[in-house]
Amino acid sequence: MTQLSINLNKIALIRNSRETRHPDPCEFAAAVISAGAHGITVHPRPDQRHIRAEDCIRLGASRETELNLEGNPFAPAQRSSRADVGDYPGFMSLVEAVRPDQVTLVPDSNEQLTSDHGFDVLRDGERLEGIIKQLKAWGCRVSLFMEPDPAQIAAVKPLGADRIELYTERYARAHEDGNFSETLAQFQEAAAVATEHGLGVNAGHDLNLANLPDFRITGLLEVSIGHAFTIDALRLGIPTCINHYLDALRAAQTN
Repeated sequence: MTQLSINLNKIALIRNSRETRHPDPCEFAAAVISAGAHGITVHPRPDQRHIRAEDCIRLGASRETELNLEGNPFAPAQRSSRADVGDYPGFMSLVEAVRPDQVTLVPDSNEQLTSDHGFDVLRDGERLEGIIKQLKAWGCRVSLFMEPDPAQIAAVKPLGADRIELYTERYARAHEDGNFSETLAQFQEAAAVATEHGLGVNAGHDLNLANLPDFRITGLLEVSIGHAFTIDALRLGIPTCINHYLDALRAAQTN
């Protein structure tokens, strides 16, 4: 079955709206795992707008299941503007300290509201190759955040990565419009190319209970869901929400 990884960034964002430690991302990590999720995803950014470096350290130390750490490998250290928030050590230094099970490399920046494009490995492959080698030496599985572009995906495996994560916003927007078959076919082709080249396939970004059952991708290993999950959990409660997402994944595999 496709694994469900819950992104806790929005839980941390709620916490950061006040000078408090609540809600605690570690507490919510335990709650979603207890409810049946398979893993936890966090995506720290240098401005620490939501999940913070200290949260990642705590999640790494207390983990009971797979931890996926997302971020830009080129993100440098950044000093915090708040006395009660520690400095951001730089993405690679954070990974070295946490040693997550999986690292998903994403080409984002502080200027982006959220991740909005995948890697251009034909341009950045040489820079990524050494980073991927280091991550694997630390015992991490490595995934690259990618557009559904077969030519780009075919160039990933020689860099040493284990998986790709398909950036699914384009599919989500097409599904909202009600005419998504052509877009889905592009993602299916991209996934097939990844599989042909020995890469595992993950997916994430704007997947939700409405569009996930139709996301029929052969061999899909993992989806990470955060924004939609947080909204649905407020409506339904965590256990019921997790069950609905697991049902949606099963529906996608049987459709």
